[in-house]
Amino acid sequence: MKKYLILVFFICTSAFAQSDIDINDLNWLPDSHSFWVNENNNLKIYDVDQLDKHTTILTQKQLSESGFSGEIEGIVWNAAKTKVLLYTNSKKVWRANTRGDYWFFDLATGKGRKLGKNLEESSLMFAKFSPDNENVAYVSKHNIYLENLQTEKVTPLTTDGTDKIINGTFDWVYEEELSARDGFRWSPDGKSIAFWRVDASATKFHLMINNTDSLYPVVVPVEYPKAGERPSSVKIGTIDITSLQTNWLNIPGEPDNNYLARMQWLTNQSVMVVQLNRNQNQATIYNCDTKSGTAKVVYQEEAAGWIDVFDVSSGVYDGFPCHFVDNGKAFLWSSDADGWMHIYKISMDGKKKELITTANFDAYFMAYNDKTKTIYYESSPTDATQRYLYETNLNSKKTKRVTPDAFDGTNKYRFSTDAMYARHLNSSINRDYNIRLVALSGHKKILPKEADTFQAPRRNYSLEKFKVTTVDGIEMDGIMAKPLDFDPSKKYPVFFYVYGEPMGAVANDTPYFYSLIAPLIPKGYIGIAMDNRGTPVMKGTQWRKSIYKNIGIINTHDQAMAAKEVIKWNFIDADRVAIHGWSGGGAVTLNLIFQYPEIYKTGIAISAVVDQRFYDNIYTERYMGLPEGNEATYKKASPVTYAKNLKGNLLYIHGTGDDNVHYKNAEVLINELIKYDKMFDLMIYPNRSHDIDEGEGTTKHLMDTFVRYIEKNCPPGAK
Repeated sequence: MKKYLILVFFICTSAFAQSDIDINDLNWLPDSHSFWVNENNNLKIYDVDQLDKHTTILTQKQLSESGFSGEIEGIVWNAAKTKVLLYTNSKKVWRANTRGDYWFFDLATGKGRKLGKNLEESSLMFAKFSPDNENVAYVSKHNIYLENLQTEKVTPLTTDGTDKIINGTFDWVYEEELSARDGFRWSPDGKSIAFWRVDASATKFHLMINNTDSLYPVVVPVEYPKAGERPSSVKIGTIDITSLQTNWLNIPGEPDNNYLARMQWLTNQSVMVVQLNRNQNQATIYNCDTKSGTAKVVYQEEAAGWIDVFDVSSGVYDGFPCHFVDNGKAFLWSSDADGWMHIYKISMDGKKKELITTANFDAYFMAYNDKTKTIYYESSPTDATQRYLYETNLNSKKTKRVTPDAFDGTNKYRFSTDAMYARHLNSSINRDYNIRLVALSGHKKILPKEADTFQAPRRNYSLEKFKVTTVDGIEMDGIMAKPLDFDPSKKYPVFFYVYGEPMGAVANDTPYFYSLIAPLIPKGYIGIAMDNRGTPVMKGTQWRKSIYKNIGIINTHDQAMAAKEVIKWNFIDADRVAIHGWSGGGAVTLNLIFQYPEIYKTGIAISAVVDQRFYDNIYTERYMGLPEGNEATYKKASPVTYAKNLKGNLLYIHGTGDDNVHYKNAEVLINELIKYDKMFDLMIYPNRSHDIDEGEGTTKHLMDTFVRYIEKNCPPGAK
């Protein structure tokens, strides 16, 4: 139920003193602090310790002579960094372009060739070298293949892959809600592959219809388990690449009533698996023997609400949540069971659990430096709109803030794989995005050589932060956008932007406001974004998980009560109040305009979930519980329940090709509004997905429709 939040921004470019390379182009190599850059298909490697030198590993001429003519979209390295796979010609699967073509290049000779030459174009997924450098494995059409680099022989390791039997990758819902895409792992010795097998045979299709691309309509099926439906059956097996025999892990629990969220090899004969139960309030870590299939419980955790195996708002896919320390004798694990997100060290036998980050603020794990025993994590002890880097030593427990005081605001780090260096991005509402390469020890700047300069954001409105306390005593953070000619003696229309669910926050200390609303601010609007209880901000467990079985309820209430306080301000015109949200925010928009017509006069909801039962099971059941036994809560949470109360101006927008929040939601809402003779406006975009960005002219048309509707129904300008 998430629409990734749209911001209008420009990331500044900072060139290395030694070259013309942009820091934005820096891509870290495995197990090092070297990085590669692509300069017009000339691939170069730099070492942070010797930036005055570089090595060109492949030239445009070598690529052309091998027949490679595409755009380099990614590089996969072998362990010795002597061979690479170039990813190109990619195509979208669900959210991302995760299938494409891979080209193998030997860096010693500069020669290369395309992999899987007899397989369908742009069908290869997640290609990776075997640790012994003899083979490459990849997925194509839901089967796993092995290709020998010397003989070029391609061997199918699985043969039962279909649209419903998925080997080595995942179905829609695992990718969307468990951030799982890459579904296989090489054993350390390169003799076996562990993989997920998803059996979606019992999962029903949601049928979409393409009415525009052919003479007759085309039915587009999407396997989609909705709330209350059992998950697809998932199991993990290991394939011996010599015998081609598969052993299945005997993990307790019904395979179609639990989730195998993460997996990683420990030794050549053991795999660690993280399992979530159906309600996602119990996480169990198993150590599994790949020969016998036996699974031994290492650690188990339970919660009253749900358990975050990974940071759902981070945008990171396939990351393993256990980080091994003490030469593999223990691992780091994150949990907010004590009221804060903290990092623990757990022994591999599960008998010892030690709290590492002890301060009373949230600590979200980012990286670990094994040499210095330093744990790096994201925190914001005093201002939940901001983000800073902190560190704690694993042994001494000594804790300090790494980000210097000069970099107030939001700070993001992309770590070298040895966690010694990082690309640091800083911004705030008062400064534009700025970027640098730093050594994490002392936060010493490496590049650019010039002194830091902080530029004011290039925008035609101002931003400021505020806090508002509701009648319930709930203090909420907010970001406010004002026109540059703001006059506090006059009254302005206010436009609220909402999201309000556990997948994202909107009141962030960043330099730009939300893109659909931003063009309206200079015309004479006040823009407001606030974070209610249940959003993933660093205010502790109680704040974040108060929304359990309360989606659509507590967030709606908090937003409305905060809005009531905002419209008391002297410069707000209470008769001109608009609201907009997308996806989960679209649902909140509908709930607010239906339930609080005395506050909200005009609303634009896009791609909204109008009935909680219509969304997928992993997301909805995680936060709402199963529909069985919670029918009243589901009904109370759903906007369609209140559609009969519409009094203001409503524009509803949806794409018919939305495989995330289905167009079905639009038609159910339309029927309910018709039933009660409620007048509203509607814009449907044929075959557009959840982002409504496909097709020539779509983005401009959406923006123009949005702006015209607001200007007509909530006129701009101070009075």
